[in-house]
Amino acid sequence: MKILVTGGAGFIGSAVVRQAVAQGHAVVNLDALTYAACLANVASVADDPNYAFEEADICDRAALDRVLSDHQPDAIMHLAAESHVDRSIDGPGAFIATNVTGTYTLLEAARAYWEGRGRPDDFRFHHISTDEVYGSLGATGQFTEETPYDPRSPYSASKAASDHLVRAWAETYGLPVVLTNCSNNYGPYHFPEKLIPVVILNALHGRPIPIYGKGENVRDWLYVEDHADALLTVLKKGKLGRSYNIGGENEARNIDLVKMICALLDQHRPDNAPHADLITYVTDRPGHDLRYAINPSRMREELGWRPSVTLEEGLAKTVAWYLDNRDWWQPLLDRDGVGQRLGKT
Repeated sequence: MKILVTGGAGFIGSAVVRQAVAQGHAVVNLDALTYAACLANVASVADDPNYAFEEADICDRAALDRVLSDHQPDAIMHLAAESHVDRSIDGPGAFIATNVTGTYTLLEAARAYWEGRGRPDDFRFHHISTDEVYGSLGATGQFTEETPYDPRSPYSASKAASDHLVRAWAETYGLPVVLTNCSNNYGPYHFPEKLIPVVILNALHGRPIPIYGKGENVRDWLYVEDHADALLTVLKKGKLGRSYNIGGENEARNIDLVKMICALLDQHRPDNAPHADLITYVTDRPGHDLRYAINPSRMREELGWRPSVTLEEGLAKTVAWYLDNRDWWQPLLDRDGVGQRLGKT
């Protein structure tokens, strides 16, 4: 296939780009190169004849029309999004603009392109979303594809809105879509404002490791390369109009996750051990969801997919990658908002 990937210079998008090229697909990476994007994420495929890059904003309809006309993709994988909950608390407008208006603009461009080509049966619009649209779980239970939406932050509300738009375009206009909602991703090239890279980099610099509240919030952790594989599986094999929850089957409390990372750093950097002494509890984030957990049975039973990387394996790989790739993360520490406490109000 020739696949247009939006947000392909971001964390998850770049993993999809790298894996799609490795599988032999032609890939067009469309990215606006906002603060969390980094072309170094796709440097390994930049010279591949099956790779092309287009700097464009998904809110720019004229640019989208041009890219679609020039490249004639067989599928669109829509990953471009504002995704940091803390930033959404401080500045929700950017999340509405990109995640809601941008998705609408992309859907309209995709619909015009699809209709202009005679509505081919093999075209796909794959919308990638988050488990946060479902809200917060208690101590038990899991999100399924039938779980009612209950977003509780500006970020998750904007993603919920985008999910609804995609389903509406499928029902109203017949656009051939598939949707996925994933649990928390982690792994190489993770922008250094999210929990796991913050823990690693603060520990390496001897700075306090901030833990919201008591650290009892639970997340299901999905290794990013597993996620990329799952997304390409859904693109190729998913049933039109259907949504698929993608989980890592790796639940952990934040405090336990942080202690696991500190233990790994103790092994690699014993002179500064124990790194867990740097853990500092800070005021919780407003509206912080207690627990997310994915029921991935539809992925397993319908598509034969399940994650291959355990949390222990993935964290070991991730810590080793950050230790080996200072040249990647060091310049990013100077980007806007990195290293600051956001989302307090």
